[in-house]
Amino acid sequence: MLYSRYFIPTLKETPSDAEVISHQLMLRAGMIRKLAAGIYNYLPLGLRSIRKFENIVREEMNRAGAIELLMPSVQPAELWQESGRWQFYGKELLRFRDRKEGEFCMGPTHEEVITDLVRREIKSYRQMPVNFYQIQTKFRDEIRPRFGLMRGREFIMKDAYSFDVDSAAADDSYDRMYRAYMRIFERCGLNFRAVEADTGSIGGSSSHEFMVLAESGEDAIVSCDACRYAANVEKAEARPVQPVAGIELLPLQKTATPDMKAIADVAAFLGLSADQTIKALVCASGSGEFVMAILRGDHELNEIKLKNSMGWDEIRMATDEEILAVTGSPVGFLGPHGLKRQVAVIADLAVQGMTNAVIGANELDMHFTNANPGRDFQVDRFADLRTVVAGDACPRCEGGRLEMWRGIEVGHVFKLGTKYSQALSASYLDADGKEQIIFMGCYGIGIGRTVAAAIEQNHDENGIIFPLPIAPFHCSVVAINTKDTGVMDAAGEICRKLERVGIEVLFDDRDERPGVKFKDNDLIGIPLRIVVGSKGLAEGKVELKQRKTGEMELLPIEEAIARVREMVETALA
Repeated sequence: MLYSRYFIPTLKETPSDAEVISHQLMLRAGMIRKLAAGIYNYLPLGLRSIRKFENIVREEMNRAGAIELLMPSVQPAELWQESGRWQFYGKELLRFRDRKEGEFCMGPTHEEVITDLVRREIKSYRQMPVNFYQIQTKFRDEIRPRFGLMRGREFIMKDAYSFDVDSAAADDSYDRMYRAYMRIFERCGLNFRAVEADTGSIGGSSSHEFMVLAESGEDAIVSCDACRYAANVEKAEARPVQPVAGIELLPLQKTATPDMKAIADVAAFLGLSADQTIKALVCASGSGEFVMAILRGDHELNEIKLKNSMGWDEIRMATDEEILAVTGSPVGFLGPHGLKRQVAVIADLAVQGMTNAVIGANELDMHFTNANPGRDFQVDRFADLRTVVAGDACPRCEGGRLEMWRGIEVGHVFKLGTKYSQALSASYLDADGKEQIIFMGCYGIGIGRTVAAAIEQNHDENGIIFPLPIAPFHCSVVAINTKDTGVMDAAGEICRKLERVGIEVLFDDRDERPGVKFKDNDLIGIPLRIVVGSKGLAEGKVELKQRKTGEMELLPIEEAIARVREMVETALA
């Protein structure tokens, strides 16, 4: 491909509205251009990388036994109403009416559509297991689209859906997809983690997110430094704190703490550390239920854990007015002892191991000291409610400690169970002729998002450093002096030889200064570069540079071609 005849509109300056490095570099490298908020044109260079990644995804999905199809982007409201998600999904679902006043939406995901298809076509246990996938454009009306392809409204996604006769078979399908995802991201040369995650609006019994590690990642994840445990912070388990035996339980005492509502202030006033206090928080569900959650003073409530523990669809912190109405006690002095009104009390597991703690007295400017669970206050239930932090003990192994990372979610796999098949009556006849509900799983990968995440992880001050498997071209050939016919002929012949052995080449034949060419080549991130100049040709040599390491070698032409071929074949193996 000749650079002069290709379309690579690079920019020297960083656009002011580009916040993260992938957005900045994709714009500067001429990979994308904005059409509207969260909606982008994919320019030729960007599309090449996206197609490279799509090919890897297709190969691994096909290898895992999934079957490709394509479903409509426009979906009828009736299916979403049948599943119960028409209202639950919220304003991210772009709803509209056709000329006959029929209600439709732009598909943000396709659980309803695929389940409708399967309930019409799959009738017998003999037709399963089956897994269908597609690579297609989705639309989610994000309230605040940002970060380019990282959080757009219109985006390309691979989504797959498995259908099985029972839970055990569904687990096998899930494991097959999990392994396929591991191969996909390994083949892309990305540093990533597969982490346990909350199921969110998709639902189901369990899920894993695939996170590309990057400082700019929106998600916080943890992993053990000794075993393979990893989880999103929303899901990460806290290891229960074992109580220390032999501590004398002191008498409960009420102590004045004038105008001291914050844990840090109360602890300092009493000459204690925050981990000797217990804080009480009141949360509300979407339907108006309330619960008091109590945690160790130095721990933070994980609202997702509390929501899941309560079996709620939504959760929020109660207002001061609601707290007073529900508990009868003033905000800032809440505690589980002597509540003036009845409210369920759920305690974090760490509270079980506490002795002689400080709690609110449900009275203005007052706290209790030497409070002990079981003796001085009752708990309806203990559960893991807190957000883990770096250095916490691993919940799965002895001796391991949790490390914190930032990650970009690029893939998500879910065990759906019968959530959608039950709602949409997708059933089959078993070997005994009895009707049974189908078990499902769903599996998504953000295509453009993964390319952007790769850039977030692989760049320097000069531009993108593409992993070779998803680079738009494997190698660039740069002719130093285009007026020198010897240089141009040699560069053209090198390109032809590389292409004959399967190497994708961008021939920079532009009549530009060498510095301009080098800057552009670094910016667009092509992994390998061969520079052809008259001085080197006089010795029968060219310069080979690796974009990632900066390593440069002066090699005979045939040896340079062989080295490029070897590096590409190794990276793509």
